[in-house]
Amino acid sequence: MATNILMPALSPTMTEGTLARWLKKEGDTVKSGDVLAEIETDKATMEFEAVDEGVLGKILVAEGTEGVAVNTPIGIMVEAGEAVPDGAAPAAKPAAQKAEATPAKAEAPKAEAAKPAAPKAEAAKPAAAPASGDRVFASPLARRMAEQAGLDLSGIEGSGPNGRIVKADVEAAAGKPKAAPKAAEAAAPAAAPAPAAAPKAPAPAITAPHTAVPNSSMRKVIAKRLAESKATVPHFYVSMDIELDALLKLRADLNGRAPKDGPGAFKLSVNDLIIKAAARVLRQYPNVNASWTDEAIIQYHDVDISVAVSIPDGLITPIVKKADQKGLAAISNEMKDLAARAKSGKLKLEEFQGGSFSISNMGMFGVTSFSAIINPPQGGILAVGAGQQRAVVKDGALAVATVMTCTLSVDHRVVDGALAAEWMAAFKKVVEDPLSLML
Repeated sequence: MATNILMPALSPTMTEGTLARWLKKEGDTVKSGDVLAEIETDKATMEFEAVDEGVLGKILVAEGTEGVAVNTPIGIMVEAGEAVPDGAAPAAKPAAQKAEATPAKAEAPKAEAAKPAAPKAEAAKPAAAPASGDRVFASPLARRMAEQAGLDLSGIEGSGPNGRIVKADVEAAAGKPKAAPKAAEAAAPAAAPAPAAAPKAPAPAITAPHTAVPNSSMRKVIAKRLAESKATVPHFYVSMDIELDALLKLRADLNGRAPKDGPGAFKLSVNDLIIKAAARVLRQYPNVNASWTDEAIIQYHDVDISVAVSIPDGLITPIVKKADQKGLAAISNEMKDLAARAKSGKLKLEEFQGGSFSISNMGMFGVTSFSAIINPPQGGILAVGAGQQRAVVKDGALAVATVMTCTLSVDHRVVDGALAAEWMAAFKKVVEDPLSLML
């Protein structure tokens, strides 16, 4: 039976994408797990894997097409030897329509004639995700989330390609309102109507000579997330000057001893040592390695540090996972690989979605200090400025030291001022005595 291949939702924020490249041609045999195409999302270029087996009968959306909405048919999968239908394949009929094969078929004309009943008939969609036999199609992440939440996947309707259950479907099922909210809805008509929202003021006309650069999908997502963060997260900032001379000396010593090529080769950057230092202190202060929810403060078991990387279309934050458990050479090599693939748009979803804490380093641009915006749902982000030679007072006398200014932005619902100050003091101590990172 012919089935539609639908544009997948490859990230939680994706509503449309670009079909960058087809990796299968019409007539090619496809197995479950084969990569069908490359899809450009709002964050990166992702591989789209087939869920079902069959033959790619027809390509409906040419590669290079932009703005393809999620769940739009992009191709048709048929069985071997099956003729390819014209246009998109007919949608699978809901289970309720299987009754046409039973004696109840005689009632069908009446149901079709009754216009008011039509919406109810349309609404009788199957609650379960499409299955082959008893198999339920779901992503590994969705299965794990459903198991943790005690949800039955067979009772969840999937919104992914061919009805595959994805993360958003499990989250929606877990957050369905109970009976109490329905009662509140029933009582709502009796309440006084809310005042109508004021009409949105029109954007001011731009009369000066200009060039309009259309917003990319990534830029729209960045704008939306940062605006929501500043509007909904109560930011609190703690800044501290930190001397770098000991850290710079350790870095030079380690790089001087490192092999120049081969499996053990590495070249440490200042940022690599900062990542390790922040991870070490986050392990000491787990209540900073945390997120806010209305029900509880979530303290993460792993220290997964998101590191801001600038790319042509905006910003992306690849994650160094379990950074506190990794050596400096491992962090350095992993960060170089993540940054290179981030700039070429080749990161996997799990490599930039998530994280428990962020670091944004603008020191390489000569920025003295800045305050970074928290990346929800994380509870904190560390902004790192440039190391500069400054006059400092040591033992009552003026001296010269290499100093950087770091600013910790925290969600005040998660981290109080005193705790933020303690964390910064501990971070300063580690950076100024970096040999502790070798223990």
